Amino acid sequence: MKLSATRTQVALPAHAAQAVCRDLIQRSIDLRQMYRQAAQVCEPGLRTVLLENAQTLDLLIDDLLAQACASGGQACDPGSWRGTARRQLSTWLIRVLARQDRAWLQTLAHRGADLLQAFEDAIGQLPAEWARVLCRQLPRLHAIHQDMHCLVGSAS
Repeated sequence: MKLSATRTQVALPAHAAQAVCRDLIQRSIDLRQMYRQAAQVCEPGLRTVLLENAQTLDLLIDDLLAQACASGGQACDPGSWRGTARRQLSTWLIRVLARQDRAWLQTLAHRGADLLQAFEDAIGQLPAEWARVLCRQLPRLHAIHQDMHCLVGSAS
């Protein structure tokens, strides 16, 4: 974990910190929507795990939104255009593959790893109150990441 190495960086100005937080919230929403999309087409056992991970992301997003409101931030859009485009592209590409469940798992694992990295990077840049909120969310993201890593390994 990069926490000790990145904490020495100088915190961003308030407007830049709000932009980073908005981006993290939108990326989290995008990933949650991708989990739900995948759950609609995957086999029932896998669907359960994917929906549980989406629920975990619900909790994470709710906590981040509560912190944003408490800090005077603005409400976020329900995801980003970038996330919608990625989800649509993934759906189209995965639809033509023979092993769709495995492809969804790989896509979700990759996007989840990206989100986890974004959280870890942001911790060193944000003011202390936001850094504490993000640190509280890391175990949730690590659990999702570990789930996906195990599932991708077992689907090989």
